[in-house]
Amino acid sequence: MATQHGDPLTISRNHPVFDLPEIVAVERGLFARVGLDVRFADGDTHRHGESRDPIARRKEALFEAERADLYNLCEWGGIDRLERNTRGGYIGYLRPAVVAQALVSFDPALNEPHDMNNVPVGINEFTGSHYTALHLLEGTVPREQIKLEHAGPPAARLEAAARRELPAVMLMEPFLSLALERGAHLLGCYFYRGAQVVAPSLPAERIRAFMSAVNAAVDLINADRASFADRIVEETGGELAPERLRREYHRFTHAEPFTEKRFTESYAWMRSWQLTDGRSGYDALLALREGANAHAD
Repeated sequence: MATQHGDPLTISRNHPVFDLPEIVAVERGLFARVGLDVRFADGDTHRHGESRDPIARRKEALFEAERADLYNLCEWGGIDRLERNTRGGYIGYLRPAVVAQALVSFDPALNEPHDMNNVPVGINEFTGSHYTALHLLEGTVPREQIKLEHAGPPAARLEAAARRELPAVMLMEPFLSLALERGAHLLGCYFYRGAQVVAPSLPAERIRAFMSAVNAAVDLINADRASFADRIVEETGGELAPERLRREYHRFTHAEPFTEKRFTESYAWMRSWQLTDGRSGYDALLALREGANAHAD
């Protein structure tokens, strides 16, 4: 057992499919082995009808109010939140969860991205569903004909599609498996990682220790993925049985550094969509940088 160092660390919750390595690391004592006291913030992060302002959403608000030290979200969202918030902070690394956001529909007239010209797609603004919808569609549909509509969290998006209130929506697990079980069909999907946002005062040594515990959890998950399916499907409130969770739309790998090349490409893409005004850069936003000491070393 490693000697504990530093104050306890609090994680602001994301969906379990993204947080599973951290959940396992907490429950199996893997953080304690590297000398970290880590816990999750209380409460449900993904309530129906949450604010459209990203910083006002519970996950981000807890971090902004210094009631959480870390949280994960898509890489584009990580950049966006750090540019919006007043607390500051850094992207520590790319999270282990590699997850598909899929474009799904219950409408038999919609079958491929070519069918989506000027057709509304339900997303949650400034989250992975928003950014991946743009990535997925822009290669086929002219940018000016991509129509996105804010529809809230994934459970709300699924219900809107099932009731035919929206022609198509972006979904990830476990709501993707649930939608397919309920009769939806795929028009396309986009796999992506995400970013781990860390507090501005979190030393590089603790970030690396946190990563090592998360990577150990990934190894446990990959040794028996089926035994962890119940944690992912719990969001559906019993509507999806663990054995019905599809394996092909999510997986877990060791955390990876956010390289300068990848950051530069992602940042340029965000500027092209006016999702950032371009005032930041790799050195300003990354905690563990290539070819340089970390901010707190």
